[in-house]
Amino acid sequence: MDQIQFAFLVLAFCLLVFLGSGVWISLSLLATGLVIFHFFVPIDAGSIMASTMWDASWNWALTALPLFVWMGEILMRSGLSSSLFRGLSPWVSRLPGGLMHINVFGCGVMAAVSGSSAVTAATVGRMSIPELKARNYDSNMMIGSLAGSGTFGLLIPPSIIMIVYGVIAQQSVARLFIAGVVPGLVLITLFSAYIAIWSLRNPDRQGTASERTTLREKLRASRELIPVVALIVAIIGSIYGGFATPTEAATVGIFGALLLALINGTLTQTMFLESLMSATRISCMISFIIACAACLSVAVGFANIPRAAAEWVQSMNLGPGGLIIVLTVFFLVMGCFLEGISILVLSSAVVLPMIEAAGIDPIWFGIYAVIVIECAQITPPVGFNLIVLRSLTGHSIGRVARATFPFMCLLLFAILLIYLFPGLVTFLPNLMLG
Repeated sequence: MDQIQFAFLVLAFCLLVFLGSGVWISLSLLATGLVIFHFFVPIDAGSIMASTMWDASWNWALTALPLFVWMGEILMRSGLSSSLFRGLSPWVSRLPGGLMHINVFGCGVMAAVSGSSAVTAATVGRMSIPELKARNYDSNMMIGSLAGSGTFGLLIPPSIIMIVYGVIAQQSVARLFIAGVVPGLVLITLFSAYIAIWSLRNPDRQGTASERTTLREKLRASRELIPVVALIVAIIGSIYGGFATPTEAATVGIFGALLLALINGTLTQTMFLESLMSATRISCMISFIIACAACLSVAVGFANIPRAAAEWVQSMNLGPGGLIIVLTVFFLVMGCFLEGISILVLSSAVVLPMIEAAGIDPIWFGIYAVIVIECAQITPPVGFNLIVLRSLTGHSIGRVARATFPFMCLLLFAILLIYLFPGLVTFLPNLMLG
């Protein structure tokens, strides 16, 4: 066994020990980096670690992260979930599957303002689960559609995890945001179509039919959605049109969210401070993880592990397709024990050189990685969406996972689609540049 292979084993062992013992993810990454530096890199780690953490902490792209997190926290507390239900229910009530589609479309809208998977699932779930239960909808389909659709928070812009990937991979956050639009719409269509087909095959389990509503009543109900949809269009449109950077668009989004909360009568001093403090805690946690992950990446780079991994992949002659299959299995296994951002930052030092060596477009890979991490959000035992649904319904993690399995299969099918038709991801970013 040569030194690089031994360094890789030490790297894996340290991460397993630190993470398994309950040490904070950020400190686990930093401690592992120090171990690699001490035993396998013949230079002093102090100055390198300090400069690396500083460089990782002031990256301009990261300024959009706390702003989008704060915008989501404001909207989550502003009564958005009840507005979503009242605005969407007249339009979907007569579709096959009825109000079950609110889980899909509601999560799609909420994802565009929260940027978080768990927040999306929790916010829409608190609103939809009591209503669906009262109408005798199938419990498994209700749970599965909500847990699966909650993952849209990672893909539909503005996505927090896309900002993290953009910083780590040194890619344009704006292009990543735009690249996620079409795959997000594809996933919404797949989920909604599956619910409709399932309902047609199981008509006795799709719940009590809602009363018919006229077009005028539907339009009247839609007025509650107009402010939120307008805010989403303003944010994404300004980025796509080149009028604003993600950071500037996030600033506009905060003012819009505060205005919506003021109109709804939910903007109070307590709500303002709670949203600000929650956003601060989340942003500090993510930023600290990124800074410590940068230190680990530097240590791994000095130990030549990424170069050796890339050469190993090239020697196997897998090709892009084979590499994607291997990485999909790898990410799904990691998803059984870690949450999304941790998976991304832990694997980046080794995986990014591999995809570069395989000639894979880093923007396309970013969207692929987000969809795979969406699958990880609904894999037991640490799937965050499963934990959220367990707390909302009281069911076991096993039952929630079984109910969610068809939607995980749809996520994997979406990966196959974007592999066969990469233009689904790259078309809008290339059009944006053109």
